[in-house]
Amino acid sequence: MKYVILDRDGVINQDSEKFIKSPEEWVPINGSLEAIARLSRAGYRIFIATNQSGVARGLFDIETLNAIHQKMLQEIQHLGGTVDAILFCPHGPDDGCDCRKPEPGLYLEIAHRTSISLKNVPVIGDSLRDLLAAESVGARPILVKTGKGRRTLKHHADELSHLSVYDDLASAVDMLLLEQGQPA
Repeated sequence: MKYVILDRDGVINQDSEKFIKSPEEWVPINGSLEAIARLSRAGYRIFIATNQSGVARGLFDIETLNAIHQKMLQEIQHLGGTVDAILFCPHGPDDGCDCRKPEPGLYLEIAHRTSISLKNVPVIGDSLRDLLAAESVGARPILVKTGKGRRTLKHHADELSHLSVYDDLASAVDMLLLEQGQPA
């Protein structure tokens, strides 16, 4: 079985400095949902791990977050894809939890739920915190330039020189599929 972990904002959908606070504000990045569907068809189990501090900040509640995720899942399913689980951290940056990336709690929960080692499991993100959390559990961090990705690359180029970097989720998925000997 093949696994992949994706960040949400900036990888699957457009990000916003003002947060994604409603289903209407959730807008997929071109090609991202199709890329998830291609991973599904190729036999990957797909997990989404996302910091959602807007809950702690009072910008939206859990019901709204669930509605945003339901919209995303419906659009992915419409394209023939599935997502095994969405794990999120609802805490703020100063709450001291172990689930807010760069802490590894969300990834460790995925490992616990699936009874797998995360060694070399691809983790695709757009921020340094995604990549640091992935490295801390032995996963394979992959940076995309969408969302905060270009800024992350610019400010942390030396730290990230050993990582794979792709324009977007679709091009990262192309690479994963080619590595598996499947057509991109």
